[in-house]
Amino acid sequence: MRIDIITVLPELMESPFKTSILQRAVEKEIVEVHFHSLRNWGLGKRKKIDDEPYGGGAGMVMMIEPLDKCISHLKSEREYDEVIYLTPDGITLNQKMANQLSLHQNLIFLCGHYKGIDQRVRDLHVTKEISIGDYVLTGGELAACVLADAVIRLLPGVLNDEQSALSDSFQDNLLSPPIYTRPEEYKGLKVPEVLLSGHLGKIEDWRHEQSLQITQKKRPDLLK
Repeated sequence: MRIDIITVLPELMESPFKTSILQRAVEKEIVEVHFHSLRNWGLGKRKKIDDEPYGGGAGMVMMIEPLDKCISHLKSEREYDEVIYLTPDGITLNQKMANQLSLHQNLIFLCGHYKGIDQRVRDLHVTKEISIGDYVLTGGELAACVLADAVIRLLPGVLNDEQSALSDSFQDNLLSPPIYTRPEEYKGLKVPEVLLSGHLGKIEDWRHEQSLQITQKKRPDLLK
């Protein structure tokens, strides 16, 4: 997989991909992640990328020309499955969406800034708009990191135990059951006996029942 991230702040993007699972995915060449500074396509000597909104109002708007040139340049080099704009008014990211995106080969993530991007960029290039929640961030960079993490960890060979991702919360519209490790008892709190029984069938039944109960309590909307 290849992910191209268009950003005003490429230096902000680099750190998450130099640690832990994302670093491993890059080093094993399971995924390529490329950062593209929008300033490289900025206008004039000052590399201008934003301007005041037509019709007035507070804030600045990311201009169409730098964005169009950058995206068009990337598209001239390869075909992309999706051009994704990270925006608060997009569809809220969920596990099903991450699963679907993990099956693609080439993705563009567009990080918004200021009041957003000129609508014509959406009309010309954007194929999917994604939000990570009903709140506003300074820019789309952190949202792009969240999306990249959610997608990359699903790629074959990234996790040491590939079955681990299949048992994550939301994979089957259920939250994960309680999990335990050593010691068996701590401050009077004991590990449920069924987990010590070695009976895989009973353990799976217990975990499923716990998932149902936790989901009903915390996220009943998932069961509809």
